[in-house]
Amino acid sequence: MELEVRHLRVLCAIADAGSLHGAARALGTSQPALTTQLRRIEKTLGGRLFSRERTGCVPTVLGRGVVGRARPLLASLSALVADTRAAAARAAEGDRLRIGSTASRAIPGWLRRLRERLPGTETELQVAVSATALLRQVAAGELDVAFVHEVEGCPLRIPPGLEIRTLVEREPQFVCLAADHPEAHKTLVDLADLAADQWMVDPSVDGEWEGLRRVLNAAGLNPRVLHGDYLTAAGLVATGEVVTLCQPTSRPRSDMAVRPLRDDPLGVRLLLAVRSGAYGGELAGVGTDLESAYWEAASHSPAYRTWLEERGRRP
Repeated sequence: MELEVRHLRVLCAIADAGSLHGAARALGTSQPALTTQLRRIEKTLGGRLFSRERTGCVPTVLGRGVVGRARPLLASLSALVADTRAAAARAAEGDRLRIGSTASRAIPGWLRRLRERLPGTETELQVAVSATALLRQVAAGELDVAFVHEVEGCPLRIPPGLEIRTLVEREPQFVCLAADHPEAHKTLVDLADLAADQWMVDPSVDGEWEGLRRVLNAAGLNPRVLHGDYLTAAGLVATGEVVTLCQPTSRPRSDMAVRPLRDDPLGVRLLLAVRSGAYGGELAGVGTDLESAYWEAASHSPAYRTWLEERGRRP
């Protein structure tokens, strides 16, 4: 048996997961099959790479050395594949900018600015709920750039070979209420005053449920929680069935109110991701256009505009 790239991926997956079970799930294989593969790799290299302990699989001294040298090799290979795929796509289909994004009010203004900046470039947009999935697509060369949200306390796992630019260090999360909700007339809402309400959250959004649960627990609240997408949530909010977290750039409707929470208990970080070394050329102004589009969206949200002005920040 000769050592191959896939074997290096196996070793890194075990080291990252800290267990054979977790690594097998990440690799899409069974634990017995992974155990057999690990034994073959160890036999090939002539030594034990992981020891099984109560806390899981721990790399031995030999294992740490192998994994430490394997990581940069895999990162370089991934970058090579991603760059080659991107170059091949550009050559085959002409000028094209492939954008990924989690949901944001900044997207329309961003696309408008990109069309003005790059009049001969076709812009493609893919909106997804999972920031992790979008980052992986950028790393794999399937997207050129991704705009993602990182929930406070739930850091995203950044794939190797990506450059990350922070657009907004901390964006507060507001609450969305029915227009006739008792708290809707207030300019600032206390979490404690929503103790009797039913909340709705989309668990498929990376970190969203974990972040909300942490905030509610910290406030000593244990409300009823529904899981569902935010399109459904909007309808239920309007009828008073639920309340939900929302982006501060959300615009109020006649049947819904958007309000900041006292002390801003939960925030997100807004990030722009590209492959390492890809800034420049057609990507040079992408971040600037997005930042301008974001603040434009912020200025159109009365609650957020007031929140920003009270803190001396630009809307």
